[in-house]
Amino acid sequence: MRKLAHIALVVDDYDKAIAYYTGVLGFELIQDETLSETKRWVLVSPGDGSCQLLLARAVGPLQEQAIGNQTGGRVFLFLHTDTFQQDYDRLLAHHVEIVRPPEEMPYGRVLVFRDIYGNLWDLIGKEVIQD
Repeated sequence: MRKLAHIALVVDDYDKAIAYYTGVLGFELIQDETLSETKRWVLVSPGDGSCQLLLARAVGPLQEQAIGNQTGGRVFLFLHTDTFQQDYDRLLAHHVEIVRPPEEMPYGRVLVFRDIYGNLWDLIGKEVIQD
């Protein structure tokens, strides 16, 4: 069995990133371990055993340039949910920028939002909309 375990997300500050992903998006802090004076191993997860984000603090100008633009402006991460309306309301309550409002698609409801760093995310309601 193989699975994708972690995706590195380049951030500017560990604590700021933890606060955003846990406080605003409602992710769970899985691990926060100090590796050296300047490096930590920080994992957050939306839950349910899914792939975890490794919050990796940028080191140097090249990595700093990648913050918020790891995919050249395309949607970077796809968050599936069984509680679309609740998650949407949470985004609105925290003043998260909604780039594309919710719309019905053949595979469910979807919206695009921008995280604190500028990364684009799809929030996808897993339920299929029936006519």
